Amino acid sequence: MVCVARTLHEGDHRKLAGSLDTTVAALRDAGAEAHAIAADLASPDECARVVDEARSAFGPIDILVNNAALTWFAEIASMAVDKWMHSFAINVHAPMVLAQHALADMIPRHSGTIINISSGSARGPGRGPYPEPPVLRRGVLYGTEKAALERFSQGLAEELYPHGVTVAALSPSQVVLTPGVLVHASVYDRDDAQTEPASTMGRACVLLASQPLDAVTGRVCYSQQILQEFGWITDGRGAGIDSPGSGYSLL
Repeated sequence: MVCVARTLHEGDHRKLAGSLDTTVAALRDAGAEAHAIAADLASPDECARVVDEARSAFGPIDILVNNAALTWFAEIASMAVDKWMHSFAINVHAPMVLAQHALADMIPRHSGTIINISSGSARGPGRGPYPEPPVLRRGVLYGTEKAALERFSQGLAEELYPHGVTVAALSPSQVVLTPGVLVHASVYDRDDAQTEPASTMGRACVLLASQPLDAVTGRVCYSQQILQEFGWITDGRGAGIDSPGSGYSLL
């Protein structure tokens, strides 16, 4: 397993706990082979380097999970254009560039999985009239990016279907309980009923990467919904539960 982020050492980020070093150490303690790559995914050249280094460490790419994200929450009237562009470079452009390089391994082998991590923010507020204040205020940038990522996922899934490569988009059913969400006050304590452990998304990724192509490719799904659908859990909660589909597309 190769882990990619900008924060290599503990304390490199002024607010957030964790680092590539600590993540890789935890994976190795659990018995996994893991390798860290520090990179700025806003750069296409850095994306290419990441895939090259991953290939050198472990051989051809089997599974790509695009999870990196950077955004700002501001109203469009005051949004700095450079921030909009920088966020899109990481949240939308990097998944395409990384996928393109990984496909050099996947297409010839007629196998592989690409999972793009999305968010319930991809679902917009619908038509007006709207309440005051707006429910999704200052979230236009992030929601737009995640909607684009879900459409990219389904389009790429169709392109790659003849090549046997699975592509899916996956969102958490509830807020993923990490140190970062506590720092940013997405939730206020670890006992919040609106959260799910990080392992839930991990299990959902394993499910998507291990199922036959026709069972999951092109799916835009939520973590607990997909786990419940395939019988991996019985008590799913949150977004996507009891729905025939989810996210961008109900197909």
